[in-house]
Amino acid sequence: MGFSQMASLLLCFTLFLLASASSRNLPIIPFDEGYTPLFGDNNVFVHTDGKSVHLSLDERTGSGFVSHDLYLHGYFSASIKLPADYTAGVVVAFYMSNGDMYEKNHDEIDFEFLGNIRGKDWRIQTNVYGNGSTSIGREERYGLWFDPAEDFHQYSILWTDSLIIFYVDNIPIREVTRTESMGGDFPAKPMTLYATIWDASDWATNGGKYRVNYKYAPYIAKFSDLVLHGCAVDPIEHVAKCDTASDSKSVPSGVTPVQRIKMENFRKKHMTYSYCYDKIRYKAPPSECAINPQEAERLRKFDPVTFGSGRHRHGKRHHHNRGSQAEAVSF
Repeated sequence: MGFSQMASLLLCFTLFLLASASSRNLPIIPFDEGYTPLFGDNNVFVHTDGKSVHLSLDERTGSGFVSHDLYLHGYFSASIKLPADYTAGVVVAFYMSNGDMYEKNHDEIDFEFLGNIRGKDWRIQTNVYGNGSTSIGREERYGLWFDPAEDFHQYSILWTDSLIIFYVDNIPIREVTRTESMGGDFPAKPMTLYATIWDASDWATNGGKYRVNYKYAPYIAKFSDLVLHGCAVDPIEHVAKCDTASDSKSVPSGVTPVQRIKMENFRKKHMTYSYCYDKIRYKAPPSECAINPQEAERLRKFDPVTFGSGRHRHGKRHHHNRGSQAEAVSF
């Protein structure tokens, strides 16, 4: 049995200890113990408490940070407060990737926050793909029931060998279950956690119609309550260091019946785009999609062309080499 299989088994045992546990009691480690700046120099500002960090975007550069370790499955979370006022073209991302190790067959699990013009709300986007399956973007897009620029809110990712769940304030908003038809498209290799802010004027707001206006810079995204709780994998030795401490009981293991009702209500009220219903991009829905006629009818009013002007998946505007300057990447 290889290190990845052993790591997966150990962590799955940890994650399934309690089915309805809260994730609020997980340890928050100091920034320097779990993360390092990725790019942006002084645009990455770590507070004196050592547990909060601000990422800023100005005319010179965006910024980002990255976890020290790779992880094979786990629970990853941050409380984030987004920039206010005019934010068109600005993208804040909280995501996992291994693109620096697997350039042609990398995995990724994304939270992306898309800015907007004044008077319009931030939008949140999630995406999942594995083994370099960038030709099939599995994006979903939503509105939120609050203004994410007014206060901190918690955004979390649970990743196991068979399940990925996205949470907002401990409410699941999306569940991705591994199916046989997905094959290698389900993320299955160790990944690093990233957080970035960058200029995505070319596509982020109404297909690039509205761009970043640096009159309102610097744009500052604030991060706190950072949680890295999973099976760490040494990037050099490839030795798994699974955390089986007692606080693992605080990790959720799946969607409870009460949470499922909340998730379904959220999706009915706030989901504005799902790749499963995009007939412009896909002549037939990807094999893992379960089409709901009522959902299809409700989403019909949202024109999928406005989603990236019909283009395929966008990158994060940075090299995956740690500490390097940001650059645009498109697929």
